[in-house]
Amino acid sequence: MKITRIRVYQTGLPYVGGAYVWGAGNAIETAIASVVVIDTDAGLQGCGEFTPCGENYMVAHSEGVAALARLVAPSLLGEDPRQVGRVEQLLDHLVQGHGYAKAPFDAACWDILGQACDQPVWMLLGGKLTDGAPMYRVAPQKVVDETVAEMNAYRDQGYRQFQIKVGGDWVTDIDRIRTTVPLLQPGEKAMADANQGWRVDNAIRVARATRDLDFILEQPCRTYEECQQVRRVAEQPMKLDECVTGIHMAQRIVVDRGAEICCLKISNLGGLSKARRVRDYLVENRIPVVSEDTWGGEITTSVVAHFAASTPGEFLQNTTDLMNYNTRSTGIGGPVSRDGKLYASDTPGLGVSPDFESLGPPIEEFSL
Repeated sequence: MKITRIRVYQTGLPYVGGAYVWGAGNAIETAIASVVVIDTDAGLQGCGEFTPCGENYMVAHSEGVAALARLVAPSLLGEDPRQVGRVEQLLDHLVQGHGYAKAPFDAACWDILGQACDQPVWMLLGGKLTDGAPMYRVAPQKVVDETVAEMNAYRDQGYRQFQIKVGGDWVTDIDRIRTTVPLLQPGEKAMADANQGWRVDNAIRVARATRDLDFILEQPCRTYEECQQVRRVAEQPMKLDECVTGIHMAQRIVVDRGAEICCLKISNLGGLSKARRVRDYLVENRIPVVSEDTWGGEITTSVVAHFAASTPGEFLQNTTDLMNYNTRSTGIGGPVSRDGKLYASDTPGLGVSPDFESLGPPIEEFSL
C-alpha cells in the first residue's frame, strides 16, 4: 500500500459559549482547525486533526500543519501508511520538533492501519480497557454566578467532573473556588485549572486560602519547577498539563513523584504514537492520566476517545468531548458522548470521515 495524495484543510471552529476565557487573560471565540487527509492506492483514506487553543498556545500555531506538509509530503508520498513507526521516524528525521504539526499525520496513518486490519484503533492500542470514559466539562472564567449556572447545566447533561478555569486575578480565583467546590455533589470532582496563569507566590496564596476544600490543583504556574515550588506547600493533589511534553518529562515526574495526575494532550506530545508510550510509562508507574488534546472537532475527539478506551479504567482520570465545544464540525461520525461518558467507535480505524462540506477546499495538496 502506498500514499498517493496528501491534502490539508483549514476551518474555523466557533466556541458554543461565545468566548472561552482561560488562564491569565486568554480568550478565544473561534479556534482554527487543520485537518490532514491521506489517500492510498488501496482506496483507503485516513484523517487527522490539530487545533490549538488559540494561536501560539504551547508554541503551537495553526499554520504549522500546512508548513510541515510542504516539507514532508514529497518524502511521505509513496510510503506505506500502515507502517506507523516508520512514518513517525521519517517525520522526526525530516523536521526536528513541532510535534503538534506531525500529530495529524500520525493519526491519519493509524486510521488507515485500523481500516486495513479491519479493527478500531483502540484494538491496535491494546484493546478496550475502558468502555465509556468519564468526561469532564470546562466552566470558563466568567462571573461566579454564571460559572455555577454552567456547572448545573452540565450536571443535568450527565457530567460529574468539572474543570473550573482560574489563573487570572488570584483574589477572584479564591472566591471562584470557594464558591463552586462546596457545591459538588457526592461522586463529583473538580479541577481548578490555572493554565500556567499564576506567579508562584500567588499560587501559594490560592492553595493556602483553599486548603480545606477537596479539589485538584491543575498547572498553577508556567514551568515544572515553579509547579513543584507550589506543590511543596499545597495540600491539594496536583495535576500537570502543559509541561507534560514527552517521555523525558514523564520520567522526571515519576522520579520526583511530581504530580498525582498527568494530562496527556496528544498533539502536545507529538501524536498518538508518542502519547501511547508516555501513557503506558505513567500507568506502569501508577500515575493516572487524562486523555485529551489542545482543542478540536470530531476528528480530534475520535483520536482522544480511542486513546481513552485503551487506557486502564483505574488510571484514566477523565477525558472530554471536544467536538461538543464547537458550532461547526471537522468530521462525520466518530465517538458518542452519553450520560457523561465518551464512547469510541467500534468501526475500523478511527470511525470518522472528514466533513468536506464544512472544511471547504484544501489549502495544500500533494500527489504522486
